[in-house]
Amino acid sequence: MVGTMALLPPFIRAARTSRIPARVPHPAPGLPADDEVLLDAPDDRLGPALVGAGCGDPAPAAVLLAETRARGEWELRDRYVVRLAFFAHARPEWFQEWRTAAPHDPDALLVGAQLAVDRGWGSPARAELLREVSPAITATAHGDHRDPVPWRLALDHARGSRAGHKYFGELWEAAVRRAPHHYGCHVAALRYLAASYHGSHGECFDFADRAAQDAPRDSLVQALPVRAALAYLTDGCGPEVPRARLDAAADRAIALSARFPAADPWPAQIRNLLAFVLVRLNRYADALDQLRLTGPYATSFPWDRAGEEPLGVFLRVRAGLVAGVRAVELGGAGHPHSGHAGRARSADH
Repeated sequence: MVGTMALLPPFIRAARTSRIPARVPHPAPGLPADDEVLLDAPDDRLGPALVGAGCGDPAPAAVLLAETRARGEWELRDRYVVRLAFFAHARPEWFQEWRTAAPHDPDALLVGAQLAVDRGWGSPARAELLREVSPAITATAHGDHRDPVPWRLALDHARGSRAGHKYFGELWEAAVRRAPHHYGCHVAALRYLAASYHGSHGECFDFADRAAQDAPRDSLVQALPVRAALAYLTDGCGPEVPRARLDAAADRAIALSARFPAADPWPAQIRNLLAFVLVRLNRYADALDQLRLTGPYATSFPWDRAGEEPLGVFLRVRAGLVAGVRAVELGGAGHPHSGHAGRARSADH
């Protein structure tokens, strides 16, 4: 697990507590104030569904997921299913009403299967509980034959239940037949590789690089190599990955980020992930650029990997980046926007 201090520029770590406040009202031009930053903020479509659920009304959520299914909005559908299942875990009444009123609704079945998998993952008896969830996942796969989200869920389930490689491969083939570049399915496969071949980061990078090379330029799969970089930089085991490969993964994700508008919740998680990795690579100016593009949208992942409240980690790292980049500018230690000044080897982390 990565501590906050490990994410701060090394030349300001020692003085962080005395010189860098935990909250900076106006941190720097182009950055929102701390009290304007939102954690895991829903977009304009998910927000009303969550408000409705909070009031005990499942109808907005049902309409939202039906729309994503009808329009083939698989990436959005995947995100919404995860968020609605998370909400149902904490506030189950609205979801229970939905299931009672429409027991065969494919969207309710999908949220229910996601909820069951999430609960299984949180149990010490994870593998056994997840095996019991198999019928629910199978039921979701009988919905829209185009929908890859049940197969992403099946891939996550297979990892948690320690399924063999042959079975996982069959699930993977079924998933990519439906949506060859679905980001959620690719992340699930990358996680399976990491869990099955612990420490074999080269294999994970090979998979991620091939997928990104085959994907369209604006596909979220372009960020898959930077997911592999995150796993390597926070794992601490296995052979060293060449620094050039880590930088190439980050540069590919930077190019993807540039294709999206600034301060947009859609690419927020990609940008938060990218900023985290760039900090670990000592590319502080590049990381700060991504936080400017992110605007007010902080995401729990990956800041929750620092073992603290993620919004607090995000704000402290952001404050440290501002101070660190200013220190470089004042000290003349390389151009802060080159992205290449003062980089550390991956082994330093």
